[in-house]
Amino acid sequence: MAAASVPEQQPRFASIPAVLDGLARAGYQADEAIASVVYLADRLGKPVLVEGPAGTGKTELGKSVAAMTGSRLIRLQCYEGLDESKALYEWHYRKQLLSIQARRGDTVAWDDVENDIFGEEFLLTRPLLEAIRATEPVVLLVDEVDRVELETEALLLEVLSEYQVSIPELGTVRATQVPLVFLTSNNTRELSEALKRRCLYLHIDYPTMERERSIVLAKVPGISEHLADEVARITRSLRGLELKKHPSISETIDWARTLVLLGVETVTPERAAETLHILLKYRSDIDRATKDLLDIRA
Repeated sequence: MAAASVPEQQPRFASIPAVLDGLARAGYQADEAIASVVYLADRLGKPVLVEGPAGTGKTELGKSVAAMTGSRLIRLQCYEGLDESKALYEWHYRKQLLSIQARRGDTVAWDDVENDIFGEEFLLTRPLLEAIRATEPVVLLVDEVDRVELETEALLLEVLSEYQVSIPELGTVRATQVPLVFLTSNNTRELSEALKRRCLYLHIDYPTMERERSIVLAKVPGISEHLADEVARITRSLRGLELKKHPSISETIDWARTLVLLGVETVTPERAAETLHILLKYRSDIDRATKDLLDIRA
């Protein structure tokens, strides 16, 4: 069954501005490009592949869409070695064995036993099947899809192309509603053309200074506009350096909270250097950034 044959459902969003407003109320500061892709994903019934550097808000987007729509969030955290039994479903073998042992001595045909032990009560659903079987609105978040092997990517492709799952013992399980699906990738490997072709594409880079300032103001209680300006400006300058890992948005927020707790209102180069361990997580990055900050002061 193709996604197009899934029963019609009411659009979740009235317009792109409505998506922007809804995400803002959920605490996610989006731009029009992000809101446009979310709007189209709903209207077209297509998954969204969200790529970009780590810590730019890819996972948070899926969570925020679930929050703004009142949908249940189902998350599949990808990792090397993830297989069908952890992503889709598996049978509760121990429970099946106990059921078989309990019937020992009964004059029951094996076919009848087999039908019983491959029933719903023995099925362990995993995130993909859970999202397909859901009757309520669902947001499926497939996080770090670039970590899985090609075989598991092919499994994802089949499920997300047709919104159905074939279970040999039970038959085909078809979706009654199309979940909103977000697949995130940190670009650790190239994804297949087949997967990309079936998704809408969204690249989320580090935010502009103005957007990061808005994020800080929204996420850090008690911060002044002046301090939020300085936090966004300094973080942006650090991302311009050749570092092993640039500060993520969540690390920017942690740094801003730290400065508020310390009672800092104006970030001097010395104060910034003293708290760089909140923003940066490698000794070499901290040393380089400290030198850059103190050179600016000089």
